[in-house]
Amino acid sequence: MGQLTGPTDPAADAGWTARHRRKGFLTDTSICIGCKACEVACKEWNHNPADGDLELLGSSYDNTGSLGANTWRHVAFIEQGADAIANARESGRRLIDLGMPKMPGAAAEIAPPDTDQFRWLMSSDVCKHCTHAGCLDVCPTGSLFRTEFGTVVVQDDVCNGCGNCVPACPFGVIERRTDGTAAPKSARGAAPGEVGIAQKCTMCYDRLVDGGTPACAKTCPTESIKFGDHDDLVADARERVARLHAQGRTEARLYGANEHDGVGGTGSVFLLLDEPEVYGLPPDPRVGTADLPAMFKRSALAAAGMLAAAAVAFLGGRS
Repeated sequence: MGQLTGPTDPAADAGWTARHRRKGFLTDTSICIGCKACEVACKEWNHNPADGDLELLGSSYDNTGSLGANTWRHVAFIEQGADAIANARESGRRLIDLGMPKMPGAAAEIAPPDTDQFRWLMSSDVCKHCTHAGCLDVCPTGSLFRTEFGTVVVQDDVCNGCGNCVPACPFGVIERRTDGTAAPKSARGAAPGEVGIAQKCTMCYDRLVDGGTPACAKTCPTESIKFGDHDDLVADARERVARLHAQGRTEARLYGANEHDGVGGTGSVFLLLDEPEVYGLPPDPRVGTADLPAMFKRSALAAAGMLAAAAVAFLGGRS
């Protein structure tokens, strides 16, 4: 286990000597059209089975609901009225006052566009490939490993299905597949020895090693999902936010780009148009292992106190 908190190069921290720039996703929800092409491409490339009978949920134009062992990309549909839109822009305006990026020469007072009476927020969620990944830290078999690209991947043939990784993820991304296999249901038989294997997005590691692009980013028709070098994507995202602010879209903000947060920043960065909670994302994600240094320090102090008390009791008894 390497560095537990703060900014770092996750691949170098994991011991990789080959120099690869960290790869990542930038998901720009302001241009997502909810086509779900990314979901389909992900399932096709990774041979992930379908979720249920493809019936729409009662709460949304959606049939998958959330990320899971079979759904490594999930497009959320969030309906908002005029009040919710106004609240989103006001909360974004407060973030701008705290120092969010602005376009050079932009006026201090930005007039927002006419508030819409209705809009859909559409966002393609995915594994965050955290700088400090809780799932990786608690895996007892080494099934989860950090790649040379800084991503986190599950090795099917090593996972023992213990499930430690599931509660360790602050985003609720990783999940155990009930039948444990990756082939389509029609093409596989019973595999009782593999039941419960953990599954999640690999950022198409098999494509990365051949110099390719993940299937979801390759198929996105609006380039809402961008793939590339992580640092370049974050820089592009900040410029995009600044442009949206200059247009009066004060609700735009970044998620996962802060390397000083509870997971050290994420490999998958999102441009959101409302608070993270609206998209089902935790506002302040924190990996449990980030508290280990403080826990070790408190444990050492407690042990020292107990030893001191025992010594005083022993010496007092002899006298």
